[in-house]
This record gives sequence, C-alpha cells and structure tokens, in this order.
Amino acid sequence: MFAIHAQNLTRTFGPVTAVDQLNLTVERGEIFGLVGPDGSGKTTIMRLFSGILRPTSGEAWVLGHPVSKEAEPLKDRIGYMAQRFALYGDLTVMENIHFYADLYDVSKKERIPRIERLLSFSNLAPFKDRLAQNLSGGMKQKLGLTCALVHTPEILFLDEPTNGVDPVSRRDFWRILYDLLREGVTIFVSTAYLDEAERCHRIGLMHQGRLLSIGSPKEVKNLMKGELWEVRCEQRMKAVEILKNLSGVKGAGIFGDRIHVLLEDGDGAKGEMGKALRESGFEVLSLRKIPPSLEDVFIATVPK
Repeated sequence: MFAIHAQNLTRTFGPVTAVDQLNLTVERGEIFGLVGPDGSGKTTIMRLFSGILRPTSGEAWVLGHPVSKEAEPLKDRIGYMAQRFALYGDLTVMENIHFYADLYDVSKKERIPRIERLLSFSNLAPFKDRLAQNLSGGMKQKLGLTCALVHTPEILFLDEPTNGVDPVSRRDFWRILYDLLREGVTIFVSTAYLDEAERCHRIGLMHQGRLLSIGSPKEVKNLMKGELWEVRCEQRMKAVEILKNLSGVKGAGIFGDRIHVLLEDGDGAKGEMGKALRESGFEVLSLRKIPPSLEDVFIATVPK
C-alpha cells in the first residue's frame, strides 16, 4: 500500500488555482521532497494531504484513507509541522511537549519514556526547562518536530521546516530526519532550498500549482536538454546579455560569481562564446562544461 496517492487533486481559492490536477504517489519509507518557490502550491498540498483543507475536485489517499471523507481516522497516524509551528512561547520545552501529548491522548505511561527519547533524539534535553520563546530558531524547529512526533506518526508532513534556520541547525535537522527514516517513518517535506532536495529519495518540481517533473534528483537532472557551460569573467551582468543573444544559446544566468549558459550544441558553441566575449573586451577566466544542478534544471523547466 502506498503512503500517499493523489489523483487529479485540485484546489481553488476563488479565481486562483492553488493546486492544479496533481497526480502523485509516495512510497512508504521514503523521503519525498516537494520543491518550488513561494506561491507554487506546496503548503496547500500539505494541508490537503493532512485533511486540513478539502479538495475542490480530485482525491488524495493517505495510508489507504480518502482524506476528503476519512480525515479523522488519520489524525493519530500522521504528524504535521507547519511553516510556523504553533509553539507557546510562555511555556517551557517540556510544557509544550506535554500539551501536544495531551492533544493526541498519549497515555501518561507511554509518554514519559517517549518524551525522554525524543529529547535525547533532538538534543533538547539540556533545554527542557527553557521557555520556548527563548530558544534559537533551530531549537524551535527541533521542538516543533518533537511535538509532531510525540504520538509516533507513520507519516510526517513538514512544510519548509528549515526556512530561516542557520546552516548548522539545518544539517542537524536533516540528521534527525534520516534517523526517523531508519525507523520506518515516511517523510513528505516541502522546501525552497534546492540543496536540501538533493537529500530526498524523490522530488517533485512545482510551479504555479502544477507538478512540472518528478523522480530522483539524478533523474530530474537528466531531464535537462542541452549542455550546461560555466563561464567566469568580469562584468557578469553585461556578459550575460552578450551570451543570451548568441546562436545556439537556450538560456544564460548568473550563479554566484559565475555565469551558467545552456547550449543546444556545446561543442559548436563553446568557441563562439569565448570569441564573442573577447571581441567585446571581456577577459574570459575560464570556460568549462559542468553537470546541471537542480537549480539549473528548475530554471530551465519553468515556463517563460
């Protein structure tokens, strides 16, 4: 049985179609990443799968239950962590966890060893008496995750859980997710960080409510047609405009201190790129073919 299955899932808000004919299957025991910019429909999909929203049309099944009709039986089997998790700042770490344990009717006998394990798991044990409002951003996210896990869910829905979190805390958070994966928890995570998408078993690229492509990070990268070349030179903004107008160039953009150029025919266009830049007075520091990143693929895939 699949963990999650969506068939023609659609949700509109007035004239706006937030999720448009989504067809998606998530296997048990995998990390599936939903990738896309703000406004692409990621949060709406999370809420549809969690039973918080009802679809306008289509259906989603989670753990075999049609969510639009049987959301209540799922409550004890899934965990949902929103972008801004509802922590209570004037309660301590322990008080927040006990509050969510009460919401899920976790028995007193079960919760004590479970909470102690989760505190150790998330490295929050030294801070259990600290007010939630006095935690760092990364610690608040770990506390949110702990609260979402207190009833031992089979599927964990995480909506951009590391948004605004420092790199070290992001790394620690993903370490926890991999530990959960080894325990059999299915993880459905949305993120705007494409480097995090690389950590998922499979990903889906979202844009304006539509699923553009789906597969493993490697499979999605292989969908990119043409060759990608990296150019290093001064005055990148002006250089990009020159490169965009060359024959055989499908697209060009600035990536940090370099320029990425997508070519239809790499061998034929390489010499043309170097020649055009030098004739325009640019010193070409390097020019080389590179494998595409997910960011390159996403930019090339998004409809212009």
